[in-house]
Amino acid sequence: MIFCEIGPDGRRDRARCYRFGVTVRIEKVDLPGIGTRHDVLTESGRRIGVVAHRDGQRNLALFDVDDPDACRDSVKLSDEEASAVAEVLGGSVLVSQLTKIGEQATGLFTEQLLLPAGSPFAGGTLGDTKARTRTGTSIVAMARDSRIIPSPTPDAPILAGDTLIAVGTRQGLDALADLLSHGAG
Repeated sequence: MIFCEIGPDGRRDRARCYRFGVTVRIEKVDLPGIGTRHDVLTESGRRIGVVAHRDGQRNLALFDVDDPDACRDSVKLSDEEASAVAEVLGGSVLVSQLTKIGEQATGLFTEQLLLPAGSPFAGGTLGDTKARTRTGTSIVAMARDSRIIPSPTPDAPILAGDTLIAVGTRQGLDALADLLSHGAG
């Protein structure tokens, strides 16, 4: 990823570019009297922007394919909406990255386990399961409805129907599935 700041003349300031990888470029544009805009340029050439106003408001902007300076549409986001968009995008990226790690590491797997309605842990907390101690697996995220909860703490409530994203060996994940369904044996 390359992060570049755009100067007042609208041109990329090469001296203020930061490389984080190679597939995504982010540009920061100062908007005098308004705030800043961060544009993500996708591999396909699309431009998506986030305008952060000085008063705390933010807008998500989608730019025209043929004219990258023309904004096609803008959506004003409340704090809660911006947080939800960040959580959904961040959570899906987390799950994707974990899956890739699992594919690269021999014997390490990532699995999504649904907490059944009859689970003895439904309505309790993640810590009640003692999953890491009992199975050697790590629960790295939870999905509830359309919300992703990355890095849940032991005091995170777990409900029937939650999906727990866990990393571990095949044997450990099988033991976790059994634990979530039936409790400690």
